[in-house]
Amino acid sequence: MNWAQNAIFYHLFPLGCLGAPERNSFDGPPANRLSDLMRWIDYLEDLGVNALLLGPVFESSAHGYDIADYFRVDRRLGDEATLAAVSRELHRRGICVVLDAVFHHTGRDFWAFRDVREKGRASAYCDWYHLDFTRRSPYGEPFHYKGWAGNYDLVKLNLGNPAVREHLFSAVSSWIERFEIDGLRLDAADALDLDFQRALAAHCRALRPDFWLMGEVVHGDYRRWAYPEGLSSTTNYEAYKGLWSSHNDHNYFEIAYTLNKQFGPEGIYRGLALYSFADNHDVSRVASILKNPAHLCPVYILLMTMPGVPSIYYGSEWGIEGLKAPGTDAPLRPALDPASLTNQPRQQELYALIKSLIAIRRRHAALRTGDYAQVHVAHEQFAFIRRDATNSIVVAVNAADHPAKIPVRVPGVANGRLLDLLNESDEFNITNGRCILPVPSCGGRILEVR
Repeated sequence: MNWAQNAIFYHLFPLGCLGAPERNSFDGPPANRLSDLMRWIDYLEDLGVNALLLGPVFESSAHGYDIADYFRVDRRLGDEATLAAVSRELHRRGICVVLDAVFHHTGRDFWAFRDVREKGRASAYCDWYHLDFTRRSPYGEPFHYKGWAGNYDLVKLNLGNPAVREHLFSAVSSWIERFEIDGLRLDAADALDLDFQRALAAHCRALRPDFWLMGEVVHGDYRRWAYPEGLSSTTNYEAYKGLWSSHNDHNYFEIAYTLNKQFGPEGIYRGLALYSFADNHDVSRVASILKNPAHLCPVYILLMTMPGVPSIYYGSEWGIEGLKAPGTDAPLRPALDPASLTNQPRQQELYALIKSLIAIRRRHAALRTGDYAQVHVAHEQFAFIRRDATNSIVVAVNAADHPAKIPVRVPGVANGRLLDLLNESDEFNITNGRCILPVPSCGGRILEVR
């Protein structure tokens, strides 16, 4: 079993979280912002997460995905020694470290592309990119090149070039050696050549057999990327959409259909631990897109009990808001620190709930790696069961603005009890394999079969 199957992630975006300038001047000594991550470690340990995904940390021009140097920490954040110290402390506290890796493209300030800009056809690095010297670039250079999704600040790399692969794989080796990382998130994995991904996976696993590779994939069959010789996991954007829209539309049939298709008895992703989330650095905060703020409770109950590897985007455990804006993702990546978060009494209940959900998931292996089966679905009520060889957990949520009674059949149990792990004073009887569960409005229950 890969370590990530038992992980609960926290996702930080350092350039935003630590208040770095929007653009890199590429001069002066490194700042010391990364050391501020030390203040987060007590917070993460207390919250109960055991893995940290750090957004881009290597030298870039602006937002981190326009890479300028794979071997140097972004000077707006700090230096390699500080990142290594942060990683050591995280590992000492039992928190794994995953970095964001950008291999599809570089920025225009990447040293090889700068050489092409200066020397044109005479550059030794022309074959590192996809160049066309018969027409000009949008920036006026005497050549054209492939950008990322029409963005010419992001220059597509030629990943079929052995020299490019050697450079990127050497960078990964150095990250594993210097920072002792446990895995990588591959940006734009659905645009990366599959042969490159296989070669990268083989390289990483030769260095560390349990190295975790998670790919950003928005659309498609996730099995195309995640398989034994490929990536370990992908983002689960299909379930992400269902988590919020099933609440906004009063339609639990949507998320129920998705989870059954993915992880049910005939599920196409059974055994595949997909990376699940309610929001991230690329999409509006879930607190901003839910029509009813009270639905944050059932959303996070579902996130922390459904199959997959759950992740919390920094600050969302306190219900902070942020809408994606045209031309900028800055509203999604604010400067925050633990002290500013914990001084928000309005959302103490949400934070306490999420902390409890994390503890419950960590205590019960059935919620991490158990089978999944639906036991009830209606427009505003939904229940399922997670089971492994030693334990069974029933999860029930109610999105209605009034309490509801949810009928569930507990497979394999004729008579017994259901103990609510969120409120251990609540216990319900199973009679002839059935139980009627009272569930509060905009709430849920997580019940252990006794």
